[in-house]
Order: sequence, then structure tokens, then C-alpha cells
Amino acid sequence: MTGHATWSTRLSFLLAAVGAAVGLGNIWKFPYMTGTNGGAAFVTVYLICVVAIAIPILIGELMLGRSGRASPPAAMRQVALASGRSPRWGLVGWLGAGAGFLIVSFYSVIAGWAMHYAVATPLGRLDGLDAAGAEALFDGLLAAPGLLTFWHTLFMALTVLIVARGLNRGIESAVRVLMPALFAMLLLMVLYAAAAGDFAGAWSFLFRFEFAAVDGGVVLDAIGQAFFSIGVSMGLMMMYGAYLPAREPIPRYSVFIALADTLVALLAGLAIFPLVFAHGLDPAEGPGLIFVTLPIAFGNMPFGAVFGGLFFLLLVFAAITSAIALLQPTVARVQELPGMHPTGAAVLVGAAAWGIGLLSVLSFNHWADVRPLGLLPGFEARTLYDVIDYLTANVMMPLGGMLIALFVGWRVSRRVLDAEFPDMSPPAFILWRFSARVIAPLGILLVFVANLA
Repeated sequence: MTGHATWSTRLSFLLAAVGAAVGLGNIWKFPYMTGTNGGAAFVTVYLICVVAIAIPILIGELMLGRSGRASPPAAMRQVALASGRSPRWGLVGWLGAGAGFLIVSFYSVIAGWAMHYAVATPLGRLDGLDAAGAEALFDGLLAAPGLLTFWHTLFMALTVLIVARGLNRGIESAVRVLMPALFAMLLLMVLYAAAAGDFAGAWSFLFRFEFAAVDGGVVLDAIGQAFFSIGVSMGLMMMYGAYLPAREPIPRYSVFIALADTLVALLAGLAIFPLVFAHGLDPAEGPGLIFVTLPIAFGNMPFGAVFGGLFFLLLVFAAITSAIALLQPTVARVQELPGMHPTGAAVLVGAAAWGIGLLSVLSFNHWADVRPLGLLPGFEARTLYDVIDYLTANVMMPLGGMLIALFVGWRVSRRVLDAEFPDMSPPAFILWRFSARVIAPLGILLVFVANLA
């Protein structure tokens, strides 16, 4: 089975796992979510949710992967059988792997936007941009299906190439280069923002807590962002756990992964908001913060072409480390089929994800008026891209995460848990299991119901 491969070093695993968690959600979504939810109030609730919800599920996923030593569907099935439970729990593994596969199909398209800007910015395309010019530049990109397809194809090809080379020669080799480079670029962007932007204003916005700003909407958004940002319920952490050697300290690694992921998100805020405030731009711009608002800042500041290009290259690196992790669970499952070569599995799955990604490409131009679920309430204005995004983010991931928490909390036998956590102290075990049994499922359920409402 694929799970028989192991990480060559602890550092390789940690770099890969942090890279899987760190992605566009940290550098693109976290800053605008912070901006639209009032800054420090959101950050504070987010950190609480990481500890109470995301880390317990992450521990459970890594444990399931290592215990099952296979792709998520096969691992869940094997752990269920070892615990005397129904093998149908393997369907939860399919739910996670399926979510990751669908996500990487449109993730590749969005990463293509970053690739386009990483090339356009150093060439001076952002120089002197005003609000209308920035909007026209981004709208022009979305209106060009050929250009979107080119970048989508290039990004997916790079992802498949890395995955096809296997765990040690492919994924490990990539993250050893990409992750240190990502952190170095991010720190350089923070230093640039501190020198060229309103760093004091950004610091106050992110870390000056105001209790009055906390309401139900902020709490729900923080739970959702904490849950999605760490990378749980997409099969990728379970898959990376399958390559972990026995007796490695999963709880300790999980805390490190969550802390590193959160650190990147906060550093991204410190890299972005000083530039936004220095130019009088709106921190609550929303999804357009990166591709519409920031180009205005980069286009009107010293060395903006250089540091703007560096920023978008940072986005590309973050996207690649996540994309290889999103693709790997499905590739591993296909690879488990008789006679399937690893390279063939990677190419087959990558080609399928690329094809589905074309639906997202066309959703921004030729098929912008196509509403596949337009007859359903709440879906009247949703394009094909919107439907796939909604299905994965609001249905598959919360449902999968809740089921994983319930499975590890209530259905996995104590014998299996003791074998995987031999060194966990009784108080820590009780706290983790209570979180997996009660706190995490209830938190996810709140988000699930709110998103479906």
C-alpha cells in the first residue's frame, strides 16, 4: 500500500504538513476575513477556535492515516474494522478525498491568477494604477478564457509533476525548497510593509481587541476559517499521516502545524494591511483585496513592481504546496488499484482535475450566465464555480470534519488509540477526546447549519 512509504526525516514531514495547511486561505482569505470582521476581534476568536476545534481534528486525522497506512478511504475502513466497527466508515475517507480533488480543480484556476500577476507586476503592468484601472485589469484577466486556461494548465502540470515523482523524490524535494523560500519571502514582505506602509495602524487593527466587536457572525466566521485553514477534512492530513513512522508524537506535531499555519496567516496580515492603510484603501474589501486592492498599492509605491512580483510569487508557492497535498489522497487511492503505476495515477487524476477546472474557467466568462442549480432557493445567482465552491466548503468539508471527529471520539477503540498515542498523558488524552467528541462536532455543526441556512 502507499502508506508503506515513509517520510525520510521529521523536518520533511513538518515542512510538507505546514505547506499543506498554508495556502491561499492564509495569504488570500485570512486577511480579507480579518478585514471584514473587524480585525483583532476576529483574530482572537480565530485563535481560540484553532485550539478547541482544528487541532483536535488534526490529531485525529494524522492518527487515522498512520494507523490505516493507506489512502483515506482505505485507512478509515481499516481503522473501523480494527475497532470492530462497520467498514462503511471508509465512505468518510472518500468524502475527504473527493473534497480535496474538487477543491484542487478550481484552486488551480485561482493560483493561475497569482501566476499571471507574478509575471505582469515586474513588467510594470501595475504602475500608476487607480481603482478603475485595477478593476479593469482583473476583469480583463477573468474575461480571457484562453489566458486563464494557459495558467490553469501550467499550474496543474507543475502539481502533477511533483506528485508523480512520489513521496521522497517529489513532495519532499519540493517542500524542502518551497517552504523555506515562502517563509523568507513573507518575512521580506513584512519588512517592506513596515518600511513603506502604515505598520502601526495595521498592528493596531490586527491585535487591539475590542470585545464589543465580537458577535455571532464573527464567531461563525472564525470557526469556519480555523477549521478550513488548518487543512483538515480534505484527506490530505490523513494521507500525510499514513507516511509517518510509528511512535512519532502526533499531538506535538499537530500543535506545531497549527501554530505555523496561524503564524503565516498573521504575517500575511502584517504584510498586506500596512500597504492598504498607507494608501487609504479599504481593509474590508473582501475577496478583491489581493487582486484588485493591493495592485493599486503596489502600482503607486517605491519598488512596487519588485515587491509586488515577490508577493504574487509568494502566493504561487503557497498554492503549490497545498495543491500537491490536495491531489495526493486521490492519486494514492487510484495507485492502490491493481497494476496502476504511480506516474499513471498522478497523470490520470491530474487530468481529471484539470478538466473539471475548465468549468471554473468558463464560469468567469462564456458561461457566466449559466446557473446549473438556479431553480433552488439561494442558488439563483451561483455559477458552476460557485456551486463547486459551495459544495466543497459548505457541505463536504464540514460534514467530513464532523464525522471524523465523531469517529475518532466515539467509535475508534481504546486499543487502537493507545497504540497510536502511547506517550500521551491521561489529562491530555481526556482533554483531546472530549474536544473530539463534543466541542469540535458542535462547533462544526454551527457553521454547517449557518452556511446551509
